[in-house]
Amino acid sequence: MKKIQKIHLYEQVSEELQNYIQEKELKEGDKLPSVDRLTEMFGVGRSSLREALRYLEANEVVRIENGKGVFVRDMDTFRFSGKVKIEVERSSLLATLDVRRALEGKAIELAAQRITPKQIKEIQACLNEYRRLKENGQSTSRIDFTFHQLVNKAAANPILESVLDSFSVLYNKFFDKPLGNAGLFDATYPFHFTMFEAIAAHDVRAALSEFDKLMNSLEEIIKTYEI
Repeated sequence: MKKIQKIHLYEQVSEELQNYIQEKELKEGDKLPSVDRLTEMFGVGRSSLREALRYLEANEVVRIENGKGVFVRDMDTFRFSGKVKIEVERSSLLATLDVRRALEGKAIELAAQRITPKQIKEIQACLNEYRRLKENGQSTSRIDFTFHQLVNKAAANPILESVLDSFSVLYNKFFDKPLGNAGLFDATYPFHFTMFEAIAAHDVRAALSEFDKLMNSLEEIIKTYEI
């Protein structure tokens, strides 16, 4: 089994800096805020920020001029850098999806057999909140994650639940702005309800069928997503 790679702080900071450049619609030659201001904005130390800036400079996203400041480089290069990043994350998500199909599929099979009346009520309340957030145009990523956690718990297999928890660093990529788009997987919304109905009815075959539809939808979105 491959070890889960650690996400370094400078990588997180560099991502936030790229997001800042995009959100502010900065152009080639535009100057970024001072190092002191950036450390204050992102809540990190100067060493982490400088490491992130060096990383971005190496990838030709910014240009550092000693005594003058940090400047945005050619935007075509910046877009290319973004596309490379998307392709890396796309591959990671697809590989992770294979593992989700295996582990979560088994959890759903067991949940459909073992779910209790109390757990049915808990998941129903979760889905009610999911619907409310969706109808109000609010972020549903966290409640989506909670739904899957509750289903995994309903499988009543502590070993499987522990394995899924240990997988959380990669698993969370589906819920935490995948491919830079917070609403990317909104199309999977209805499958949560149909899958739950089957689980609550203890219909293993139907539950797995709806789970496959959800996974197939995720896979198609990931494969065809373009920036």
